[in-house]
Amino acid sequence: MKKTKVLISVVTFVVFLSSMSFANGLNLNGVGARAVAMGGAFVGLADDYSAVFWNPAGLAQIKQKYVAFYGFDIIPSMTYKLETPIPGVGADAEAVKQHHLGGFAGYFQPVSDNLVLGLAVYSPSGLGIEWDGKDLAGISGPPGSPNPNIEWMSKIFVITISPTLAYQVSDQIMLGFALNINYGSFDMARYAGYQTVPNPYYPFLSPDPFLVFDFEQQKIEMTGWGFGATFGILVKPSDMFSLGLTLRTPSKIGFSGDIGISNLSVLEPIVGVPIAATSGAEADLTMPMWIAGGIAFTPTEKFTLTFDVQWTQWSKLDEVALTLSDQTWGLILDEEDTKLAFRWKDTAQIRFGAEYRLSPKFALRAGYYNDPGPAPDETRNILLPITDFNSIAGGFGYNINGVIIDFTVEYLMGKEKTVPFGKTLPPSLGGDPDYQDAMPGVYHVKNILAIEFAIGYKW
Repeated sequence: MKKTKVLISVVTFVVFLSSMSFANGLNLNGVGARAVAMGGAFVGLADDYSAVFWNPAGLAQIKQKYVAFYGFDIIPSMTYKLETPIPGVGADAEAVKQHHLGGFAGYFQPVSDNLVLGLAVYSPSGLGIEWDGKDLAGISGPPGSPNPNIEWMSKIFVITISPTLAYQVSDQIMLGFALNINYGSFDMARYAGYQTVPNPYYPFLSPDPFLVFDFEQQKIEMTGWGFGATFGILVKPSDMFSLGLTLRTPSKIGFSGDIGISNLSVLEPIVGVPIAATSGAEADLTMPMWIAGGIAFTPTEKFTLTFDVQWTQWSKLDEVALTLSDQTWGLILDEEDTKLAFRWKDTAQIRFGAEYRLSPKFALRAGYYNDPGPAPDETRNILLPITDFNSIAGGFGYNINGVIIDFTVEYLMGKEKTVPFGKTLPPSLGGDPDYQDAMPGVYHVKNILAIEFAIGYKW
């Protein structure tokens, strides 16, 4: 009965936090207050609860029952500015400032001298943003028809449930495995665009040479499930060195839900049949493969240095095609209208970390990593706020009588990105064909402040 209560509390804690996570935040590329304080360079160390994410082989180092809870608060700051030669078309916006929560909870138990079993629930990744429609009115309608009531937001997050096992083969070698059961949520709202066609009644019955169909608001709401796995190995050739290698497999999440376009019915006179405001939709989105290698060096009992190289196959996130269930929608929208273009690129991160134990109970930590953004300028838009980051972090840990407390502050500095207006024009007007899926403008994720806290108990 006690074990059941522990598992229920684990699931409830993370579902509560993750349901609010990343409403306006960014992926922090890591799990665990201690690991993040060390720059996420943790694959070669992996000696606490967060090993389920970094390297599950490290869980074999747990020799007592262990329950842990971890939460974070993300506070991002982003601006977007667009200047064009077209009167009234442009934007000068700052993202809505909010606090965004996420977390982890896990329970691990040695069942023999060599075998450790566990269960973890956490939010490994997500991104999103929210904007004030008034700031984007100049791009929320046909030229000369600004609409301040259009909602602009995105929220994409994943909750992972991971049964885990770790086995100590020998004093030097440990192996680990985690099954990743992924639940994904994909919500997006934006301006649906407009269409201009020649007016068949011009000039005899109408003074306007063109008809403009303004479709106003578009919304997508989808959820889905997928499966993957994480494999890890940890080798400790001596007390001073440990080396780790981790592979996380791709995970395809099958999403289903609804897509809505509020004013699509303006086309009813043309197609001659009623048009529903929403249609059922399905799509597959693949979480990428992740390969990481790390080393930990402990020259003294008090001091540990870590170094990681982590590679992510973001190129798996190329295009997401929506399959529509409404036949009328299928006749109106062509294949390009129902695609979400990403065309992300594979990236590699370099991470460094350090920990110094002032006493057996108290430790100081610091870390740094460079995170090149996977999103190219050719598909950049304000609903997927991806950029290049330099991250610094610091924190402390305190443990007494089996209680372990960790606190971390992380600060990410973003690089400004610019998509020239001229490149996004139609090719017939001199635009670049490769930039037809991009939104022009100046994007600046100024900074992200993350505050992270964890508490664990061993007995």
